[in-house]
Amino acid sequence: MSTAGFNSQNGTGTGQAYANGPSQNPVALQQLPGVSYGMTHQPTYNPVQAKAPAPPGPGLYPSGQYQPVSSYQPGPPLTSYPTHPGQPLLTRPQMVGPLSHTPPQSASPSPSPGPRLPPAQATPPPPAMSSSHYYPNPQQPQPMAPSWQYNTAPPLMGPHTSMNTPPRGPMANHVHPAASSAPPPSSSTYSSAPPAHASHSATQPPGPGMPPTSLHGYTHQGTAPPPVNPMAPHTYQPSRAPYGPPPTGPPPTLKPTPPPTGPPMANATPPPPGADAQCGRAVNSIVSPTEPDCQEGDVECPGTAAGNGPQAPDSYNHVDNKMAGPPQPGTPGRHLGHYPSLPPGYQNTPAPHNTTSPMHPAMQAATQPYTQAPQPYQQPRGGAGPAQLSPSLAAMSLQSSTPEALRVVNLLQERNLLPPNPIPAPTPCLPQDLQKINCHPEVFRCTLTSIPQTQSLLNKAKMPMGLLLHPFKDLSQLPVVTSSTIVRCRSCRTYINPFVTFLDQRRWKCNLCYRVNDVPEEFMYNPVSRSYGEPHKRPEVQNATIEFIAPSEYMLRPPQPAVYLFLLDVSHNAIETGYLKVFCQSLLDNINALPGDSRTKVGFITFDSTIHFYNLQEGLSQPQMLIVSDIEDIFLPTPDSLLVNLNECKELVQDLLKSLPNLFEKTMETQSALGSALQAAFKLLSPTGGRMSVFQTQLPNLGVGTLHSREDPNQRASAKDIQHLSPATDFYKKLALDCSGQQVSVDLFLLSAQYCDLASLGCISRYSAGSVYYYPSYHHQHNPAQVECFQKDLKRYLTRKIGFEAVMRIRCTKGLSIHTFHGNFFVRSTDLLSLPNVNPDAGFAVQMSIEENLDDMQLVSFQAALLYTSSKGERRIRVHTLCLPVVNSLADIFAGADVQAITGLLACMAVDRSVTASLSDARDAMTNAAIDSLSSYRQSVLTIQQPGLLAPACLRLFPLFILALLKQKAFRTGTSTRLDDRVFAMCQLKYQPLAYTMLMIHPALYRIDDLTDEGALNINERTIPQPRLLQLSVEKLSREGAFLMDAGTVMYLWIGRNCHPNFLTQVLGVPSYAAVPDNLYLLPELDTAESQRTRAFIGWLRDQRPFFPSLHVVRDESQLKATFMQNMIEDRTESALSYYEFLLHLQQQISK
Repeated sequence: MSTAGFNSQNGTGTGQAYANGPSQNPVALQQLPGVSYGMTHQPTYNPVQAKAPAPPGPGLYPSGQYQPVSSYQPGPPLTSYPTHPGQPLLTRPQMVGPLSHTPPQSASPSPSPGPRLPPAQATPPPPAMSSSHYYPNPQQPQPMAPSWQYNTAPPLMGPHTSMNTPPRGPMANHVHPAASSAPPPSSSTYSSAPPAHASHSATQPPGPGMPPTSLHGYTHQGTAPPPVNPMAPHTYQPSRAPYGPPPTGPPPTLKPTPPPTGPPMANATPPPPGADAQCGRAVNSIVSPTEPDCQEGDVECPGTAAGNGPQAPDSYNHVDNKMAGPPQPGTPGRHLGHYPSLPPGYQNTPAPHNTTSPMHPAMQAATQPYTQAPQPYQQPRGGAGPAQLSPSLAAMSLQSSTPEALRVVNLLQERNLLPPNPIPAPTPCLPQDLQKINCHPEVFRCTLTSIPQTQSLLNKAKMPMGLLLHPFKDLSQLPVVTSSTIVRCRSCRTYINPFVTFLDQRRWKCNLCYRVNDVPEEFMYNPVSRSYGEPHKRPEVQNATIEFIAPSEYMLRPPQPAVYLFLLDVSHNAIETGYLKVFCQSLLDNINALPGDSRTKVGFITFDSTIHFYNLQEGLSQPQMLIVSDIEDIFLPTPDSLLVNLNECKELVQDLLKSLPNLFEKTMETQSALGSALQAAFKLLSPTGGRMSVFQTQLPNLGVGTLHSREDPNQRASAKDIQHLSPATDFYKKLALDCSGQQVSVDLFLLSAQYCDLASLGCISRYSAGSVYYYPSYHHQHNPAQVECFQKDLKRYLTRKIGFEAVMRIRCTKGLSIHTFHGNFFVRSTDLLSLPNVNPDAGFAVQMSIEENLDDMQLVSFQAALLYTSSKGERRIRVHTLCLPVVNSLADIFAGADVQAITGLLACMAVDRSVTASLSDARDAMTNAAIDSLSSYRQSVLTIQQPGLLAPACLRLFPLFILALLKQKAFRTGTSTRLDDRVFAMCQLKYQPLAYTMLMIHPALYRIDDLTDEGALNINERTIPQPRLLQLSVEKLSREGAFLMDAGTVMYLWIGRNCHPNFLTQVLGVPSYAAVPDNLYLLPELDTAESQRTRAFIGWLRDQRPFFPSLHVVRDESQLKATFMQNMIEDRTESALSYYEFLLHLQQQISK
């Protein structure tokens, strides 16, 4: 598995995943030079200078013809519609130097022991090229036009040993990669010594011989079902009734394990292991590369992997009572409750994991459970497990009807493509019993729900293959298992899951590496049914999403407590915004709701030109402020009393919060020493780890980490490339990596009306797995909508679930590989993400490639395992497993394309491309993505060539979503966009879960002046109207109506000039259009049916996301009208094509 791609993510400057070529913009209206792709050969790999972005690897697909037409001159708009244009409790002491009674801890800020990477270097422009064509001659390598190397790992460029260097300092509850020349017989242990460079390509047994087959109900020209090997008569899948009975005869003579007795153990925290108590061998022994999962924090003793360790009662909780979020309605008959016959600690059987409450219509398209009926499945006699399904799957190719996903759509003729209802996630073509238990698409989905057999087939399809994850999502129903043994594959360390095959009662075959493993004795007992001898019915094998409470083998130190440190800007600019009063009041209101237990600690640091610490030690009558003015040599004045136990010192904390706003209200200090404050906070949190919350309102201008304004307001609307998207200094990135090594995550709240260089400041959160919140033009009086948004976001932030000292690993079936990650994290090894904190609102994406042909496989699986410490001090492992079919025809690949997942992954790739290359390159590459995929469909799938721009029904919205991306704040040109706004939009595209990302890319538009109860939802005795989605075009607006636009993070309520008076009076509470206030952001609570419907609908939309979207009422005279109209994606603007013009442009490129 290539690891070069990971280096580029962590900023080492190598392994760029993108190729460079002449910069074109096919969407621009001016004439541009042409670029053509050769169709008969693969481009030759062209190594370039070490500092330049890397060219495409040899596995790049041969791109289709694409050449911007120099004669293309758009005329007038081609659309048929018009275009429109008290007393403080403490006093502030005199500022003094370092406190005399406390010597400095160090003469200079000592370098942190965490992993360090080389400073980022400016990337020079690519060397000039003489031509823009590919040449097969290796002596004349040429660049490619801006397009993506979707599914091939970036070439390895130079050493990257820093990736595998573990951070020093306090040991976390997970470990680091190591290698061994002589692998031990079994088990894996922690490695405390600096490990050698690990190889993760463990030798694994080959999979079963299974011929390829098509999974869709039609035949592809030139294909036929291949011969099938007869099934082994001894294999069976007892968990699935249609597969036949288990082998006859008595089971092996075994002594049944009695049901557990005594109190439930679900909430028990296992004691931390001794230095060497569990494993009976040196803790620093070298770990075998064939058991790489020690990096995930899995200290496992010899034998425990197979279940030979000490037995203990195991328990199963269906509902985790600690999960955030209110219970959601479930399927009738699957209500929550207890079976009275079960022993204590065992609760009822799981409800379907895809049971969710009704959602935002536009978000259902990204989150809706699989609802389409799978293809008919005929089970052959004798039964089979998931790995022996070739006869039944082959039969599915013999049906003659074409699936709806491949219905040919002429995009130029069908104007109204946007469905009135959301598009569900495509259903993988799996047998029904597997489909029922597959992982929910809200949590885990793939861009292609049918996986190609070979990389060449994937290249030919010209679509990106990747995974989108929402691993720590709040779930209303989550099966939780407490067991002394967590059953995993001895070879690849996969957790047992619903898609493994039970060869008999005592053996199971891994669905990722195909190794046959023994079933542990204690796994034979099912705590749900209290039966023995049916391992296939245990919760671990019945749920694709499950959480384990980890035994002590998964800990190297006691789980850390919940530690929260707040870093507050108190400069004059910060006090003027009024944020400090809002923050203090919000924390006072929610202080009892902070996640944690009796060990929870809190601390506060404020800063301007000096750093202020607060002694909150128990026994003081009031908080004590300690000022350190030597910001060049920062130290902690009283290290033991700055982080205090919240329960013991709650009154002092509350006193401090009440007095802070008054303490600084008359300050005239204008400077900001953010860098030094961050260094002080890092010193304070390093011994324990925890969460650092930073509130900043201006550009840091004093001490380390000083930044200068790089934005030229006159260039905001430039159609040329946007500068300064990359950080100005590596200080914040290096500090973030130090924080990550000490299990510290940094969340940044930026509240400012001026440029703050988010491109640089954001690194502190990106590489420490934190979050970024941005409130432009925040002011407590002038912008009340932002204040409301800040209050709601802060409440969610303070009270939501949190995981500490986490790592996440993604595994996939042998033959597949991961080569690029997207999100906020640090890549510790090829497939391990370091997440000092994990929160339920964070999303991730990964790009994948096919390293070995999958000819002998019918199914592939992906498994994400998230190991974390809960706020209650429990070590937990959340596991998600996704199963998808393998296909051997392009038609099947296209039929399984997930257009929203593809769009979300392309957005992540485009953000990286914008930073590493240029914004114009990213825009061109997105356009090429639409051209290439539709060209491949036309040339390789369509049997009858027809005129027009043809697309399969499953991709009919792909050009629209690409155009929406080109007009999104992150990538648009020619429209005035503040640099911080653009960078924040890029941050959101990278780490928001797909459901929220799609609303930011393509907003949802509804007419709401005529809401009715027809088709409405009934939730908690509230009636929620369900208006239909409208196209984002001015022609859909009416001066007689009122329209709501949901753009994810913000909502606009546009009022037509001739809006019906009934709506104005019954909903807005004003007598006429002229009386609508300019800055209305709250709808009045009127006792009318219309008002109740409107507020219920908007409230329901807001409830579907973790952040709070502000509402703005827009009139024709409003300043926000231009912003509202910019979201009309299908209309032409001065700097961007209309949807119809964009389709014509795509057709011109494809038809060449």
